[in-house]
Amino acid sequence: MLGVSRVLFMIFALLSLLGCDPQRISELEEGVATEADVRAKFGAPENIWDGPGGERIFEYNRQPAGQKNYMISIGPDGKMTALRQVLTPANFAKVQPGMMMEDVRKLLGKPMKRTPYPLKSEVAWDWRYLEPPNTSMIFTVWFSPDYRVLRTSTMLDPDPAENGGAR
Repeated sequence: MLGVSRVLFMIFALLSLLGCDPQRISELEEGVATEADVRAKFGAPENIWDGPGGERIFEYNRQPAGQKNYMISIGPDGKMTALRQVLTPANFAKVQPGMMMEDVRKLLGKPMKRTPYPLKSEVAWDWRYLEPPNTSMIFTVWFSPDYRVLRTSTMLDPDPAENGGAR
């Protein structure tokens, strides 16, 4: 029974954290907020990527329970230059056959799930996202053994009630 209590507590804590994102975002102003402000609001990033012109890009993902991933750009002067939610149809359209796996990760953030298909020598990465007005969807990228995009697909999320989304 103790295991179930811990799992329920962790789910509640995660959902509470996800609900705070809009408030955190509203408290950070581009060109004014500093790296320290970003870390104070969002914590340690999942990853830090090198960006153009000496920029660093902080990855804050909300997968698997959430439906958003954030990339926050910090300029060479230590100020936030951009904060964007990256799980969007516009970004999905940038994922093209032949693209490297690491480039997809830098574009979309950490996926909610990775599924190997050994018989086909492929790996599928899934991201949960919301399509307006409030439809829970899954975007999938299929990779070859040499870590290149083969194809992509989009489908309705089969478990929207479990992830807080709606159909």
